[in-house]
Formats: sequence, C-alpha cells, structure tokens
Amino acid sequence: MPVCFLPASMAGQVQRTAPSSSSPSPRQLPVINLGRLGKDPATRALAIQDITRACREQGCFQVVNHGVSNSVMAGAFEAASEFFQLSPEHKELFASTDIGRPVRYDTSSRDGISRARSFLKHYANPLEDWVQYWPLHPPSYRKKMGEYAVEIQRVSMQLMDAILQGLGLKPLYMQEKLDKGVQFLALNSYPQFSHRGDKVGLAPHSDYGFLTILMQSSPGLEVMPHDRDTWTPVPAIPGALHVHVGDHLEVLSNGRLKSLVHRAILNPDEARISIASIHGLSKDEKVCCAEELVDEVNPAMYRESSFQDFLDFLPSNINNYKRFVESLKIDRA
Repeated sequence: MPVCFLPASMAGQVQRTAPSSSSPSPRQLPVINLGRLGKDPATRALAIQDITRACREQGCFQVVNHGVSNSVMAGAFEAASEFFQLSPEHKELFASTDIGRPVRYDTSSRDGISRARSFLKHYANPLEDWVQYWPLHPPSYRKKMGEYAVEIQRVSMQLMDAILQGLGLKPLYMQEKLDKGVQFLALNSYPQFSHRGDKVGLAPHSDYGFLTILMQSSPGLEVMPHDRDTWTPVPAIPGALHVHVGDHLEVLSNGRLKSLVHRAILNPDEARISIASIHGLSKDEKVCCAEELVDEVNPAMYRESSFQDFLDFLPSNINNYKRFVESLKIDRA
C-alpha cells in the first residue's frame, strides 16, 4: 500500500470538528502505512523513501498499521484521563518545580510555552528502571501506560532505522544507543475553550529529541509544515499516531531535516488529552552532526548537545522563549 494523504480540511470528518483557530489548509498531510517496512526489500525501500520525504518536506506525518493495538492505545488514554480526574491531593504528590525529577505534575509549566494545560511527565525507557516512580493511582496506571510506552518505543526504533537509512546512513546506525536512550512521556490535559481568553493551550515550539510520537483524543494539535507558512490542524484519525521531527534529528542530519514547530489549540467542543512520547539518546549522551553528512561543502552547522544540556537550557528560556535548536547553530557567516 503506497503512502496516502488525508486533506487537513477533512479533520472534522474523521472524528470531530477541529478548533476554528486556523483556516484548514487545502494542502495534505502524509499518512504512511508502517507495515510496509516489514515487506520485501523493494516495498521497504519505497516506505523508507516516503518517510524520509515526509520528514524533509513537511517535518511530520501520521502512521497507520504500526502494530500498536487499539486496546493498548485506549488503555493509555483511560489511564491518563483517570489520573487527571484524581483529587488534587493525589496529583500534588508529584508536583515539583524541579524539572529533573523522574515524575512531575504541574498545572503550569516553567518552560515558557504552556498557557492552559495540566500535565504529567515522566521517563519510560527502560521501563523497569522508571515504572517504580510512576503514580500508583489510578491502580491500572502503571500497567496500561507501561504497555503503551513499550509499544511506542518499538515504533520509534522502526522509524529511526528507516529515517537514518533514508539519510544514507548504514543500517542499524546508533541502534544500541537508541535502544537504551531516553523515552519521555508527556501527558497533557487541555480544558475546553470557553470562548474567552487565549485559544492557545501550548505556544509554538519544537521538541528537543529525535522524534516525537503523539496521539490525541480529539483535534487540537496544529503544525507548521516546512512546505507552507500556515498553521495546519492535525486530524485525530482513529488508530493513527502522529510523528514529528525534533531538534536533535535536525542536528544529527546536519540540517537536512528540520524540527517541526507545533502548538496546541483549545478545542471549542470538549476538553482533550494528548500523550506525547519524545525519543532521544541517554541523558548525558551528546548528539552531533553525523560525520557521514559533514564534508567541505557541507560543514557541521550545529554544536553537539545532550538531553541534560536541554534541561539546563530551560530555566533561561522562560521569559524569552527560544527554540533549543536555535541555540545550537554555528554561525558560518
């Protein structure tokens, strides 16, 4: 099955009406059948080509036939919803201003971009190292979110292998480092838009890692694809996962791929939940431009950095937001 496209203007026909903050773009967002990666070499090669093109031209795409069951995805949404419905006393157990904590709950962020959301953030890979810190309430949280985290980590490995091959890097490039790398889950709860105040729940930003894999309960995610200069609603396609390029993949590719700027808009019809899984190398492992993609004609355009460097960058970014990747660019003028 070749890559297919779903017009952004069809978002409301897929599930519910998208927030009306932007006029739906007539352009199209890619939807890729990930199952093609497991087919014969020719079919796999075409799938890699489609994924790499989507990363280069749009910076994002959605995947179907990814192997994550509907029950696992529904279980993650249920666990997130039940957590956010807990009494304040349960949630406040995880409240902290320390962005380095393994689990953190807040109703406002200290990253300079949150406007109207509550969130729970925690590490997830390797699961056995982190699940002990996760909430005990609701009782099914660890089981349901753990099953989802393991499946999404698997999908991230498939996608990274395809993208790196699409960049011309050898098969299994950095596989061991990626397998042991950071998986950072961000569960976001957005209120229904009240038609008063700001419609933006999460201001425009890009994510630090290689890839972000996200699912949303209803429309609200908007992206700024590379091939256009307009906010484009991402439809909430049942069973699909949204994927976008992060800052460290821009660095690794030496600018061949660009991280995606995106935001969250409050839905006028209902409150919504999104679950984002951000994938990168281990906390102190430096990411630099791949040496295979650097030469005299294409010198390294970014300084090396780690997830810890990103965390250290955040406190200085609160009142004057700047994308992390912008701080890494080398001035070649």
